[in-house]
Amino acid sequence: MNKKRLRAGPSVPFARPAAAVLWGGVVLASMLLSGLLFEVPARADSAGTFDSELVSMTDGRQIYEHICRGCHMANAGGAVGAGRYPALTKNPALGSRQYMALTILMGRRNMPAFGAKYAIGFGGPPVTLNEAQIAAVINYVRTNFGNHYADAITAAEVATLDRSAH
Repeated sequence: MNKKRLRAGPSVPFARPAAAVLWGGVVLASMLLSGLLFEVPARADSAGTFDSELVSMTDGRQIYEHICRGCHMANAGGAVGAGRYPALTKNPALGSRQYMALTILMGRRNMPAFGAKYAIGFGGPPVTLNEAQIAAVINYVRTNFGNHYADAITAAEVATLDRSAH
């Protein structure tokens, strides 16, 4: 008996592995896309970093702990990594309360702006501080962490700086 070989088609090297890779890519893309479509994005007001009680917070220490500490660290020693966040301990630049107010209002380098006119929200509404909150956190930083600046800034002075800034 003469046996004939049956051919299913032309021989294509790696035909099955290529299909497996393609199928794996489709499955992976579907999983990623479904995660994007059905996940609720974290927003600053719901992610635990900032919350609605911050709006009424007026204690400088609490404001520092909820906002500033993330970059400047708990001991105000500053940090270097994804950006450069200067130390606030015994920092001679803090001798100017106006400099601090303008920095918080308008932002500077890696620091975001917290003034209502300048703040930018990333994935949600911007986090802003009012003049009283800015004055409170400035006075807290300037009298703690080895700083001994006795001349406090007022909310009225912060408001004047905000109006005069461009």
